[in-house]
Amino acid sequence: MSDEELAGSELGTKSYWDRAYNREIKNYKCNGDVGEIWFDEDSQFRIIDWILKQYKAKRNSHIIDLGCGNGMLLVELAREGCVNLLGIDYSPKAISLAEKIAHDQGLTIRYSVADLMDVQACSLLGEFDIIHDKGTYDAVSLCPHNPKEKRLLYMDTVCRLMGCNGIFIITSCNWTEEELIKAFQNLFTKYCTIPTPSFKFGGTIGNVVTSIVFKKKAN
Repeated sequence: MSDEELAGSELGTKSYWDRAYNREIKNYKCNGDVGEIWFDEDSQFRIIDWILKQYKAKRNSHIIDLGCGNGMLLVELAREGCVNLLGIDYSPKAISLAEKIAHDQGLTIRYSVADLMDVQACSLLGEFDIIHDKGTYDAVSLCPHNPKEKRLLYMDTVCRLMGCNGIFIITSCNWTEEELIKAFQNLFTKYCTIPTPSFKFGGTIGNVVTSIVFKKKAN
């Protein structure tokens, strides 16, 4: 990761997400629209496909979605037969929406309000085989106040949540693969990269989003 920080944004504040999910709750109640899926549905299904077909996750694997939002990734995993699913978000409004969607679809998914900056409280959630993040680390990085400190707390939380043989899947649109590997190098090592669409501009090839799978470093 470069030494420069991302410019602070309201996308990195809890108040923004509370307002956003309050609107989405009203929208869901009015017309059944589950709301936005970060980085589009293709990105979501690419992760699900990798978890089920490449990693070959077991039906009873313990999976946690960090910053689950409306919970749609867990909904799709539940439809595929996964049973030990937990979604957490620091916005109570997001959790309310996710619970409503899962209930209406007859799915059993656990949800909990949790702040990833509260390392000790998150440690009580248990250990997981698969930890997933799509956009939450990005939001933490956009926090207007002490983003570097918050990223370190985030990493500590992820490390404590991960079982000995667990994996951590992160998808980002703000950080490159090289930057993510450097940022997480003290606690995690790269397991693999999940291919994402690329583009070419000015002779340089890049990716719209980056998806990496990490494993915990051996002590």
